[in-house]
Amino acid sequence: MKSQNAFVSWFRDSSPYIHAHRNKTFVISFGGEAVLADDFDHHVHDFALLSSLGIRLVLVHGIRPQIDQRLNKLNAPALFHNNLRITDDLALQCVKEAAGLVRVEIEALLSMGLANSPMAGSSLKVASGNFVTAKPIGVIDGIDYGHTGEVRRIDNIAIHQQLDQNNVVLISPIGYSPSGEIFNLSAEQVAKAVSIALKAEKLILLTEKSCCNPETNEQIRQMTIQEAEDFLKKNQTIDETISLPLKAAIQSCRENIERVHLINRTIDGALLLELFSRDGVGTLISSMPYEELRPATLNDIGGILELIKPLEHQGILAKRSREKIEMEIADYIIIERDGLIIGCTALHPNRDGHFGAIACLAIHPDYQKSARGNRLLDYVYVQAKKLGLQTLYVLSTQTMHWFIDRGFLSTDIGSLPEPLKILYNPQRNSKILFKNIE
Repeated sequence: MKSQNAFVSWFRDSSPYIHAHRNKTFVISFGGEAVLADDFDHHVHDFALLSSLGIRLVLVHGIRPQIDQRLNKLNAPALFHNNLRITDDLALQCVKEAAGLVRVEIEALLSMGLANSPMAGSSLKVASGNFVTAKPIGVIDGIDYGHTGEVRRIDNIAIHQQLDQNNVVLISPIGYSPSGEIFNLSAEQVAKAVSIALKAEKLILLTEKSCCNPETNEQIRQMTIQEAEDFLKKNQTIDETISLPLKAAIQSCRENIERVHLINRTIDGALLLELFSRDGVGTLISSMPYEELRPATLNDIGGILELIKPLEHQGILAKRSREKIEMEIADYIIIERDGLIIGCTALHPNRDGHFGAIACLAIHPDYQKSARGNRLLDYVYVQAKKLGLQTLYVLSTQTMHWFIDRGFLSTDIGSLPEPLKILYNPQRNSKILFKNIE
C-alpha cells in the first residue's frame, strides 16, 4: 500500500510537467558511449514515452568511441588537439561508417513495438536527413584539422516539418557542404545549434557523469550562465565529459534557450526524473536563477495559501483569508522554485511609528533546513532599513526559539505599539518577540 501511495503521489505531482511539456520541442544529445551501454534500450524506452506524451523530440547522437574502435582495428592513432578530433582521410571513412551504423541501430530500437515491452504500441516514426550544413574548421595554432568541421546552418524548416508530422528526428554529428564534402562534427555543438535554430524549449545533454564540485564532490544542482562560466574558469582541468556539455549549455542559454539540463545518463530513469519532478537529478543551466526570492504579486496568492494552509491547521500560523492576503499582498515576500512557492513571509510596516511586524513566515516541508528562512529574514531586514523602521515585532506560538536564535528578545503585550495591541488575539496566547534594527 505504501508503494502504491508513493506512486499515486508522484504521478499527481508529475501532472503539471506533463501538461507543460506537451507540444514543446526538446533536443536531447547523448554520446556514443550511451549507445554502446547495455542499458541504452532503457533510454530508448524513455524517448518513446516522451514522444507519446506529446513532446516534439530531436535526438542528436555521438560516435566518438565507435570511431576510435574502427581506428584501433586499423592500427591507426586517434588524433586530438584541444579536445577536437583531427579527421584525416582514414578517420573520415571511420566517421562515415560509425555514423551510419549507429543511426541504423537507434532507428531499429525506436521502431520496436513488441508486446509486453515498454515499446508496445509506440509506433514511432523516425526521420533522418541532411539537416546540417557545415564548413571546415581549417588550421588553428598550426594544426590542420582536416575534415573536422563546425556547423554553418541548420535546416530548421525541414526539421519542423518532420516534427509537425509527429516524427522523432534523429541527427548524426556529421555535416555537409554545398559542394558535397562531409565533415565530422561535435555532437554537443550540433545539439546546441539545432536547439537554437528550432528555438527549442529545452536542450538536454546526457553526460557520462554528474556535474560535481571538484572540491566537495557534491553535485551542482543549478547554475546561471555566469556561475557556469566562473566554474569552468576555476576548474580548467575538469573532465571533458563535463566541460564540453557545459560550454554548449552556456552558448545555448546566451542564444535564448531558457533551460539546459546536464543529466548523468548512468542513473536509471534520469531523464524522467529530471523532467517530471520538481528537483530532478541533473544540473540545470539557465540565464535566470531557478530559485528566486522576490516581492509577491496577486498571481502568487493561490500559491501562498497552499503553502500556509497546513500550518494554519496545525495552529502554527494564524488563519488568513484570501481577501486579507490580497489587500496586503505588497507586504509579502516569496521564494519561488520552478513555479512553486516554497517560502513566504510578510513585513507589515508602520512608518509613522517606525516599527514593523513580521508575519506568515513559512517554508515548504520539502525545502526546510536549507537556510531559506534566513534568506527571507535577511530580506526583511533590508526592506525594514529602507523604510526607516527601527523595531521589528513577531507574534509566535511555536517558532519563538527560531527567532530567539536570530537575535530576537522576549517582551510582553504592554510594550507592543498600540496598533499591534489592537490586533493581538488573547486566545492564541502568542509569545511576543522584538528586535531593534541597527
